[in-house]
Amino acid sequence: MSEVPALRVLVIILAVVVAACASQAPSSTEKVAVAAGVHLALPAPDSLGQKVDVAQFLTARHERDLFVFEGRLIVEAGRLVLVGMDLLGRRAMTIRWTAGRMEVERAPWLPDALRPENVLADIILLYWPEESVRAGLSGAGLVAGNGFRSVRRGDEDVITMTYDGAPWSGVAKLVNRERRYEIEVRSQALHP
Repeated sequence: MSEVPALRVLVIILAVVVAACASQAPSSTEKVAVAAGVHLALPAPDSLGQKVDVAQFLTARHERDLFVFEGRLIVEAGRLVLVGMDLLGRRAMTIRWTAGRMEVERAPWLPDALRPENVLADIILLYWPEESVRAGLSGAGLVAGNGFRSVRRGDEDVITMTYDGAPWSGVAKLVNRERRYEIEVRSQALHP
């Protein structure tokens, strides 16, 4: 397989994951548009309430397209580090985040429309405690139950999340209905 198709696939994957609707730019990295009129104020990394070190295998779908990539997520001591790799194992992006500050290293071939803050928002929607997510949402509410969450605007579920297994050693799925993408994340804790 040549590098060009692999790079093209990664670029499409990342664009899907960050919800390519770039017209809804956040005013800062602390408040991120996740759907029309729906924003998430990013809580501090410590609000997760635990240390995390996981390897993740992600499958992203956008309409009829299917893409796969790998990542590593570490949350500890007031910071989050996320490393995304392309299909050849090359680093595509690294996000280092502390409360109110985000540093991003990007491969030069990534499109400018790639929004690291939306990648971070999807992680928070999936894994942060319900109270933190609920407190950070504006323009919508959070409904949660056994094995599911939903960001609900009025009576419409704009983003749904389902879980099979423990958060850091199971499968989580996020579906953004409005932006027409879904992500399935298979996580494996690296350190108990």
